[in-house]
Amino acid sequence: MTNDQAQWTAVDTYFTDLLAPEDEALSAAVADSAAAGLPDIAVAANQGKLLHLLAAAAGARSILEIGTLGGYSTIWLARALPADGRMTTLEYSAEHADVARANIARAGLDKNVDVRVGAALDTLPLLEQEGVGPFDFVFIDADKVNNPHYVSWGLKLSRPGTLIVVDNVGREGRVATPDPDDAAITGTRAMFDLIANEPRLDATAFQTVGSRGYDGLLIARVVS
Repeated sequence: MTNDQAQWTAVDTYFTDLLAPEDEALSAAVADSAAAGLPDIAVAANQGKLLHLLAAAAGARSILEIGTLGGYSTIWLARALPADGRMTTLEYSAEHADVARANIARAGLDKNVDVRVGAALDTLPLLEQEGVGPFDFVFIDADKVNNPHYVSWGLKLSRPGTLIVVDNVGREGRVATPDPDDAAITGTRAMFDLIANEPRLDATAFQTVGSRGYDGLLIARVVS
């Protein structure tokens, strides 16, 4: 077996070309995000398609995303909604949110998607106060140190049957070893401990390789 990044990317390209080709709106979202100087950390196209399929299979009518970036994953997810579905996506950076809003509007999804700006841990209590939710699908792809808090809020704003998906949980394999000097690993491991001991969640996680390197994904279902 090979762990060569070029090979992983080639296989991702093969899968994507056949099963998850980007249309003009998605390609433009990638290009405009890069032009605006956003970090190149959005999900890959085949991962976006996975999110889309999971949300569609769950019959999601309301979606919460924590970590908008340039709106690339937002577009994939929002396209799984019915015409009257709603998505709320939270972004810390006002500059990133501006790019995301333009990308979402170009995709024709601005009537379905509400982009909120600010620290998610400040915005999530406001969603609760406003009665937004419960959400049928939650995607978490933000600062990893706060993953336990994001999962707790995802659970609080959920219902039985809600899916909660967390990206970047493998940390290039380093998640298996405690590292007090790495806040992302500490936060991710704390999230795993929380989920493992939370009877309302039934979850699994798996390692991933591809154009985005070596990482992992967690999928949890709210059971009660």
